[in-house]
Amino acid sequence: MQQVRIETDVIVIGGGIAGLWLTNALQQHGLQTLLLEEHQLGGIQTSRSQGIIHGGTKYALSGNLTKASECIAGMPDRWRKCLDGVGEFDLSQVKVLSPHHYLWSTAGLGSKLTTFFASKALRGRVTPLKSDSIPQIFRNPQFKGSVYQLNELVLDIPSLVDELVKPIRQQAIKVDWQNTTQLLTDDQHEIVGITLQHQNVEYLFTAKRYVFTSGEGTASLMARWGINEPKQQVRPLHMVMVKHNHPNPLYAHCIGTSTVPRLTVSSHPTAEGDWVWYLGGEIAETGVKRSSSEQIEIAQQELKKLVPWIDFSNAKWATLHVNRAEPKQLSYIRPDAAYCKPMHNGIICWPTKLALAPNLADEVIKLLQLDAITPKTQSTSDQSHPQHLPNNLPLAPIAPPFWEDFF
Repeated sequence: MQQVRIETDVIVIGGGIAGLWLTNALQQHGLQTLLLEEHQLGGIQTSRSQGIIHGGTKYALSGNLTKASECIAGMPDRWRKCLDGVGEFDLSQVKVLSPHHYLWSTAGLGSKLTTFFASKALRGRVTPLKSDSIPQIFRNPQFKGSVYQLNELVLDIPSLVDELVKPIRQQAIKVDWQNTTQLLTDDQHEIVGITLQHQNVEYLFTAKRYVFTSGEGTASLMARWGINEPKQQVRPLHMVMVKHNHPNPLYAHCIGTSTVPRLTVSSHPTAEGDWVWYLGGEIAETGVKRSSSEQIEIAQQELKKLVPWIDFSNAKWATLHVNRAEPKQLSYIRPDAAYCKPMHNGIICWPTKLALAPNLADEVIKLLQLDAITPKTQSTSDQSHPQHLPNNLPLAPIAPPFWEDFF
């Protein structure tokens, strides 16, 4: 079997939002990078997200600013610069589903929360709306609640993935850890390379650093590596999808009695002109042990209570399970920020939230700079470098919209 060695500065393993953003950022810093993905670019967790670029408000529903709400506060503005074409990446072609996310209550906010939202701490993040400014879907006589506009936005994930893939398309390689791909290590748990067998050729990929951004798959890759720290936790969700032809989308958190939103709704347009409402929040967290039919029944009851003026009689319903992979925390609580941990000549990462992908890239680049990982000096004739990858390497496919598997 023919053998080909390909050297690079950094190998990123995992092509969800964390891996895609990081690979673009590393390339922008002059570091030659390969991205290895076993399944689909856009990842399982990324492609099944609601697309909300959180600004931390939902983490403050207890009435207090938390560390999580502070860590993520600057993310919407950073993303908006990219969407305007003036940030670190030009994401001006990404479809913005809604320039704002909203928060609503069914019967007015409690005085403590009202005071908190009006406080200096949240000024600029939360804006109370008058009846003539609220989203169209709430302009119904049966709606008696309050609506707040959040400094957050909602993105179309398929178009986001498409734009992040474009600059790195030829570097996003399809691997198969079960059959054709191996992680090679030495006795000191240093990674010495990754092999890929394809079309009777064995490729050996080597790098100065190997960065793991594989979400839930990181645990099994760590086992192949022979390390068991840091520990991973998985917090599951049971999401609900509702495909219907009501003309108005909804992008909002509904406040309940919990510090978790009673319901978080995002709306996604289909090719047929319908909407798929995607329901998360407390219903998705508490519904993990319910069957699909039980979860759908609960969702139907919730929507009947919260938006009784909308007719879902002809809607199609489905559910899906999503596991949020994160660094293990005491009592399995939600981590506050993106996580990056150097291990030997690798870095283990979890972004924890879609919005924190830029934060994760920042932290990885800081770690590389501390270790003096600098751009590889090369001549234009250096055919082993990723700029000159063989044309027959398998490229990782892009994940389709999550609802296509159900409707």
